[in-house]
Parts: sequence; structure tokens; C-alpha cells
Amino acid sequence: MVKIIQNCGYLGMGIMGASMAANLARSSKADVSIWNRQPASAASQAGIQKATEAGARWVPDLAEIGAHSDIVFTCLGDEKDVEQVIIGDLAPHLRSGTIVVDFSTIGPESARTLAAALQKKSCVFLDAPVTGGDVGARNGTLTIMVGGDRVAYDAALPLLQHMGKNVHHCGEPGSGQAMKMVNQILCAVNLVSVCEAFKAARDLDIDPVKVVDILENGAGGSWALTNLGRRINNGDLKPAFSIKHMLKDLRLVFENLDHTAPGLAGTAMAQRYLQEVLEAQSAKDADAATNLGTQAMIEAKAFQ
Repeated sequence: MVKIIQNCGYLGMGIMGASMAANLARSSKADVSIWNRQPASAASQAGIQKATEAGARWVPDLAEIGAHSDIVFTCLGDEKDVEQVIIGDLAPHLRSGTIVVDFSTIGPESARTLAAALQKKSCVFLDAPVTGGDVGARNGTLTIMVGGDRVAYDAALPLLQHMGKNVHHCGEPGSGQAMKMVNQILCAVNLVSVCEAFKAARDLDIDPVKVVDILENGAGGSWALTNLGRRINNGDLKPAFSIKHMLKDLRLVFENLDHTAPGLAGTAMAQRYLQEVLEAQSAKDADAATNLGTQAMIEAKAFQ
């Protein structure tokens, strides 16, 4: 029998988490309680407001969320942040049988560590990284890649479907993260191709706006061209997904794969371009890592 979930916790009110929690509160019949590590910041306040206006309840005490939730969703930072919050702060308060679903990108090894730690508490961990950007989070159209226990996945699926349009069980713990690694390679290398195409278009006296309008539905089209290409053309370098997070994800790719392999040359190129832009922009903006989206790759010297 599939477990019926009535009470949900959601930890992390960032760009992605706030929209996902709002969709969950607005569309599901579950009671949704939200929490954030730094509730006083302006960005956190905006995220908390978005979720509470949709029907979620703000709970400042993480222990309360752990004690009353049938399932807890998390959308946090890197693997150290996720492990600290879930294992160090949340796990002591969880009830036996609670499902913890993490949407962060933390890599397969960290996912397996979390699964083993929660198993000792008689709880279940599902690694469920997402793709689709801030637009997908707002519209509930994310792709969600889930690794872990199939029974827990079946129980969580009705709720996941309020946040994502394409939800897939990928296999054992860590397999959702493995799929996300592959996704980030595609995202990074596709973005390189967009920036190269725009550079070539300008050199050939072609308006990059027309490149998107004419080619987005052709064989060379991509999500990056349609979405990030338009942002570039509009001069919008604000983050749908920040440079900081992409560089973290690419670090995880290289930590989990042989970075010397020639097959990852395109990924390494994307990483170099993003790092170059970050270093150049940080001289002007101390918060460039979070204030710039990945489309700021267009600012790399190679594309000028």
C-alpha cells in the first residue's frame, strides 16, 4: 500500500525552493510547513512571502518540522550544506518512516551517504535533483530525477508531480544525482555553443536576436538557445541559475568522473569560461557568483 502523506516540510526558500514550495502548497491537499536557514535576508523574505501567500506555513523551528512531517523536501546549497542540515540538524527530530527528498545537486557519493545515515534512523532518503531553471520551478514544469527506494518514490510521486512535469525514478540511491551530472554536462556545453553561435553571428553581421527567432526550432535549437539566448539578447544576466551553482555542479562532475578523459573537453571548456567571467566580474561585484546567471558566459573574452 502506498503511504498517504498529509504533512510536508520544505527547507530552503531560494529562487527554486520558494517557487516549488508555493506550487506544492497551492496545488496539493497536504499541509506544507517551510523553513529557511537565513530568514532575515531580503532574498529569503521574498521566498518566504511567495510560499506563504500560496498557503504554506512559516515555521522557524526545524525541530517542529521534523517531528510533524511525513515527508521533508530540501532545496539547499552544496553537499556540505545539505549533509549538515539533514544529518546534523533535521535527522534527530525525524519520526520513523519519514521520507526526506533532496532537490539539491550534491553528487552520487553524498546522496549515498545521506541514504545510509537516514536508514539508521529508520527513515528513507531520495535524491531528486531537478532541471528546468527558475521558469520550470515557477510553472511546475521541472524535470525531477529520483534515486532511491521505489516504495518511497511511489509515495512521494503525487507531491512531486505538483512541482515537476517530468518525474522519473532513475534507480538506486545516487542515481538521480548521476543523471543530474549528465544533465549539467549538456547544459554547460549547450551554453558554450550558444555563445559561440552569437559570436559567429555578430562577425557575420547577423543579429543574434534573429538567431534565436529563426533557429530555436531547427536541428540546432536547444533549451539554452531559447531561454538563455533570449536573456543574453535582452542584456539580462541575472541568475535563473547562478554561476556559483554551475561551477559547483561542474566540480562535482569532475570529482565523480575522470576529468582527464578527452570526452569531457567541452565540459572543461565551459568551466574555464565561467571561471574566467566570475574572476573578472568579482573585481566589480563582490557577489558576482550569485548575482550573475550562467548566461554571463557570453562575457568571456573568447566571445567578445
